[in-house]
Amino acid sequence: MKLKLYQIDTFTDKVFGGNPACVIPLSEWLPDEVLLKITKENAVAETTFFVEKSDKIHLRWFTPEIEMDLCGHATLATAHCLKSILNYPNNSMTFETLSGDLTVVAKNDSYYLDLPSRMPIVSKLPKEIRAALNIQPKEVHKSRDYLLVYDSEQDIANIKIDRQSFDQINLDPGGVIVTAKGDNCDFVSRFFTPQASILEDPVTGSAHCSLIPFWSLRLGKNELNAIQISDRVGKLKCQNKNDRVIISGTAKTYSIGNLWTK
Repeated sequence: MKLKLYQIDTFTDKVFGGNPACVIPLSEWLPDEVLLKITKENAVAETTFFVEKSDKIHLRWFTPEIEMDLCGHATLATAHCLKSILNYPNNSMTFETLSGDLTVVAKNDSYYLDLPSRMPIVSKLPKEIRAALNIQPKEVHKSRDYLLVYDSEQDIANIKIDRQSFDQINLDPGGVIVTAKGDNCDFVSRFFTPQASILEDPVTGSAHCSLIPFWSLRLGKNELNAIQISDRVGKLKCQNKNDRVIISGTAKTYSIGNLWTK
């Protein structure tokens, strides 16, 4: 079977920046084991598959290891693919997902993702994560992901992970966010996933479902600018909407091709 494959760089205004995702349209769902094999072959953090319905788009996200319950950057990539490449007729797109119906609005080359808010609560840091960190956090919180708070942006930039210790813990489908107030933005972050083929995710939209309500409360503001300071760097504009968050960013098409499942 021949399928189209679109690789999109997200939360960036240039190729080779932000977070890459592969987007694959389907006319009907393939077996899950085939979807996972395709994702492993693509070798990026996330591959998303979608099937268009009459009024919604059924969307699923996969890492090379598992199906995810939510992925922000791959949702942005799908919206960009639909609107900018496949000429989807509407500026508003509704996706049916494991996290419920998600809406993305395209406006002036940006995409606005309406995602669930996940306010983290104070927690204790597992010993495996603590042993893996070269710098210890000042605060520990948790929602789906662990959210570790540090004193400065420089701390976040200097964090190194000991994979031997880190991979002793299984957080499927979560990971570890490290964050601090930004020098030139409201907050910065990085994101790490134990037992994953890609240790550091370049830009993690779903992590901002927790980062936005956390920093909104901490800074006393509902509109924030965020930078994920991975090597590829990602820029996100954020709004806190109580039980929802709005994350907006831009995207660039890197490649368009074909794949064959047999």
